[in-house]
Amino acid sequence: MADSARFTDMADGTAEDWKIIGSHYKPFSAGLPDRLLAHLELLGGDYGGFQVDRLEHSLQTATRAHKAGEDEEYVVAALLHDIGDLLCSYNHADMAATVLKPFVSESNHWMVAQHGIFQGYYFFQHLGLDRDMREQFRGHADFEKTAIFCERYDAPAFDPAYESMKLDDFRPMVHRVFEKPKSSIYMADAAQGMNLGIEA
Repeated sequence: MADSARFTDMADGTAEDWKIIGSHYKPFSAGLPDRLLAHLELLGGDYGGFQVDRLEHSLQTATRAHKAGEDEEYVVAALLHDIGDLLCSYNHADMAATVLKPFVSESNHWMVAQHGIFQGYYFFQHLGLDRDMREQFRGHADFEKTAIFCERYDAPAFDPAYESMKLDDFRPMVHRVFEKPKSSIYMADAAQGMNLGIEA
């Protein structure tokens, strides 16, 4: 391949090699929103014992947040909060939070990262677990925000009669939120990082 780095071991890479890699990185990263939406669609048809499938649950959660007037970044976080269900059955919130981290505020990242524990308030007691597990975070600046997310948007979003917005309605929002990261180790700045075509 003419337009590829020449090294076979990263230790041998040159600035020219990384310039080539960077030229590929930018268009690839620009496709992230569509890859996320395609992965979200994979949640369709997976009911897991609920009355709605996991995609519908995601749409309901985001629709409720949108209709309540939450900002676009929050709504996208709500849409993607369970995107880890397919690959991370035992820690789905961690995957969603990791996907969102470069693109959302620390507050929204924390909310998604901890929503699994906060969600447990509604059902952990039925599994022999502590429904008050979330109390370990009492006093955190985003405790109430995360509790409200679960109470108002996540927990009620299993209603087969609810009229959700369509996934395509959220597509422009996802593209805007994921247009450019707020932070990344790969962003060039005065302190650290490599420039792979990401502008701060």
